[in-house]
Amino acid sequence: QVQLVESGGGLVQAGGSLRLSCAASRTIFGTMGWYRQIPGKQRDLVAEVPSVGVASYADSAKGRFTISRDGAKNMVSLQMTALKPEDTALYYCYARDHIRAVDYWGQGTQVTVSS
Repeated sequence: QVQLVESGGGLVQAGGSLRLSCAASRTIFGTMGWYRQIPGKQRDLVAEVPSVGVASYADSAKGRFTISRDGAKNMVSLQMTALKPEDTALYYCYARDHIRAVDYWGQGTQVTVSS
């Protein structure tokens, strides 16, 4: 079992920045990333990065968000800039263990962008 602990959510004005961080309880051989969910909507991918390879982003995140991963610390971070009210959501960290074929999820951290 892997525990994912998120931090960094909060309230910010439109145009501002936030950094989300997620710490995994052990090394993940696979993909780590972030999803977000608005009440009543499905959970959508924001950005993800594999153990080896390049990151990928949702169209809504391209040019504004940057995902980074620190393998030594078992952490993944999401730097969000130029935030918009439509970025308001509950952001979930996830990890896909490719060896065990298991997905793990954090508890979610709220991001609220005021106009």
